[in-house]
Amino acid sequence: MSNVFETIATPGVRFLQPYLPGKPAEEVERELGLTDVVKLASNESPLGPSPLALEAIRNGLGSLERYPDGAAYHLRKALAEHVGVGEAQLTIGNGSNDVLDLVARAFVTAEHEVIFPQYGFVVFGVATQSVGAASIVVPAKDWGADLEAMASAVTDRTRLVFIANPNNPTGTWVASEQLQSFISALPEHVLVVVDEAYVEFVDQPDYESCIGWLERFPNLIVTRTFSKAYGLAGLRVGYAVSHPDLADYMNRVRHPFNVNSLALIAAQAALDDHAHVKASVDLNRVGSAQLRSACTELGLPFIPSAGNFLTVDVGRLAGPVFEALLRLGVIVRPVANYGMPNHLRITVGRESDNVRVIDALTRVLAND
Repeated sequence: MSNVFETIATPGVRFLQPYLPGKPAEEVERELGLTDVVKLASNESPLGPSPLALEAIRNGLGSLERYPDGAAYHLRKALAEHVGVGEAQLTIGNGSNDVLDLVARAFVTAEHEVIFPQYGFVVFGVATQSVGAASIVVPAKDWGADLEAMASAVTDRTRLVFIANPNNPTGTWVASEQLQSFISALPEHVLVVVDEAYVEFVDQPDYESCIGWLERFPNLIVTRTFSKAYGLAGLRVGYAVSHPDLADYMNRVRHPFNVNSLALIAAQAALDDHAHVKASVDLNRVGSAQLRSACTELGLPFIPSAGNFLTVDVGRLAGPVFEALLRLGVIVRPVANYGMPNHLRITVGRESDNVRVIDALTRVLAND
C-alpha cells in the first residue's frame, strides 16, 4: 500500500532524511551484553556539568509545575554581560540546532538558496530543506570551507550562508582575516550564520570569534551552545547573537517556552563557573595531543582539529571498523553520511577513555 500522506507532506519534508544521532552507551550495552562502554561519539564533555549548574538544578526541582520563563530573562541578562552585547541581540534556543532552524524559518523561503560547505554541519541542510529552499553545497578545500568558491556561488536568490567555525565533523577552522573578507564582500540581502559551537576549545593564533564583528556586519548571526564545553548537552540550551532587528524576527517564530526551566537556570549558573570551563578546555588540549600522537604511531591520517574531537582516516571503509569497536565497548562516530566513508570521528575524552579507544582501534586494525 502506497503512503497516502506523501502527497500532502511539503516537498522539503517529503525528501528529508532524519538526523541520525550517535548510539547511546545504554543501547550498546543492551544490544551486545556489555558493561563499562565508553562513548566518544557525540563530542560531549567528559567532565560533565559544572557543580554550580547541578546545584542550580537541584534548587529548581521544587517548581516544575510552573512554565519556564518564556523570555529567558535571567539567562539573557547573564549572557549579555558574559558576551558583551545588548539583551535585545540575543535569541535563546533549545540547543543551537533550534536557533539554526529559527534562522531558516524567519528569513528563508522556497524561492531562496542557502549556501554551505561540503562536510558542513548536517543541520544546515536539514534547516534549509525543511523550508523548501535550495541547498547550494560548495565543494570543500582541504576538508574545510572554500570561501572563495562560496563567494562565487552567491546569486540574487541567495538569502543565507551557513559556516561552522570550527566545523563539525571535520574540526577545520577558518582564519579570521579570510572570514572577515568573505563577510565584507557579501551583498546586504545575504545573511551569514557562523556557528561557534566549539569556540571555547579553539587555540589557534589565526582564529577569532565573530561576536566582536557584529557592529561592522549587521547581516551576521553568531550561534553558540552550552552542549560542549559547558557539559549541558542533555538539557539543550543554545543561543544566537545578532543585530537586534534580526533577533526580533527570530524571536517571533521561536516557540513559547522553548527552553525548559532547569536548562535555563543550569546555563546561567554554568556561565559563572569559569574554572570548570577552563578544566574542560585544558583536558581537551591534553587529550587531543594524546589522540594525535596515537594516530601518528598507527599511521592513520587525521584532519587537524580545533574542536574537541579528531576525525581519523582508517584507510578502509569505516563502517566495519566502527562495528568492531562497538563489540569492544567503544562508541565512536562514523561519518559516511557526510560523504566521508573512510573516516571515524572520535571525541576527546578523559585520559583513560582515550587509552580505551586507542587500544581498541589498534586491536581492530591489527585483525583486519
